[in-house]
Amino acid sequence: MKKLKTLSIYISSYRIWVLTLLGIDLFFAFLIWAVCPNNFVSYIGLILLVLFLVIVIPLNISIRKYHKADIIFKNFLSDPSEVNEYLLTETVPIVFHSYINELGNHLRKQQENLNDQKVKVSDFESYIENWVHEIKKPVSLMTLLLDNRKNEMSNMVHQRMLYVRDQTRQDIEQILYFSRLGATHKDYYFEKISLKSICQESIEDNRTLLEEAGFSINYSGNENVVVSDKKGLMFILGQVISNSVKYSTKKEIPILSFSIMESQNEENILLSISDNGSNIPESDIPFVFDKGFTGNTGSYLSRSTGMGLYLVRKMANDLSIDVEIKNNSYGGVTIILFFPKVKNSLRR
Repeated sequence: MKKLKTLSIYISSYRIWVLTLLGIDLFFAFLIWAVCPNNFVSYIGLILLVLFLVIVIPLNISIRKYHKADIIFKNFLSDPSEVNEYLLTETVPIVFHSYINELGNHLRKQQENLNDQKVKVSDFESYIENWVHEIKKPVSLMTLLLDNRKNEMSNMVHQRMLYVRDQTRQDIEQILYFSRLGATHKDYYFEKISLKSICQESIEDNRTLLEEAGFSINYSGNENVVVSDKKGLMFILGQVISNSVKYSTKKEIPILSFSIMESQNEENILLSISDNGSNIPESDIPFVFDKGFTGNTGSYLSRSTGMGLYLVRKMANDLSIDVEIKNNSYGGVTIILFFPKVKNSLRR
């Protein structure tokens, strides 16, 4: 089938020459019929044989050259070196040599620019990771001072300093995970995790932020176990909690509720995280996971950088978790994480 397709392409490409040969043969056939009508059948058979050989032999040679040129062209696209450019020019007519040379120069220039960009991106990622590790030192020192010099500070100052530390830690983790999302190798370690336990651990990690905002925490549902990467899941929960704190309102006591259940088709385990803060405009909901999206002026997202929920979706995709977000009728939003059920036991 492929050979027939290639043959039809070549016949179509050289149809002007094929039609010219057919026209010449018809003309000679007419002359033979006019001059030697008695030997017309013998001569016409010879003409058809010559026509067949004149078409088939060059066509066969062209197809072989096409396959060779196709391989060389693909090699040239993947590596537009001067050697591959020369090999490609040897397989095409001279009239195309200048075009191939121009294409080769363009591809080599683009390859150089791409290599430069790769180096810059790699240097930037290294710088960000080094910066994150360096900035952790003063954060650790702040923690040490807050633990050991608590008696020298008023409760309000101590609480505010804890708040600043935890907020700084959240921002550092966001930068670190953002720089790692594009990495080729990601050191995820999938293990069995209790959803309720990891939610409680995430609350403890962000307790200062929640206490500063006066949050009340609720849990409901079963003690379900999922298979996931603990660090990645902790990052997702931390970003969701941070958003709830950021968009809490002063109208009533802020509440953060965790609910765990199985889906109706029993194929997923659902973790719903709800708050009673600000709603998201319905027109913004389809775009809240887009990079840099901050919504309309005065909306739920107008104070954000547009990175938190974007990173949540990216990390969730890496961990095979589906994410949905919706408004609550009583105010605030609910973020739902869909964990696939893993029926087979893990093997280490």
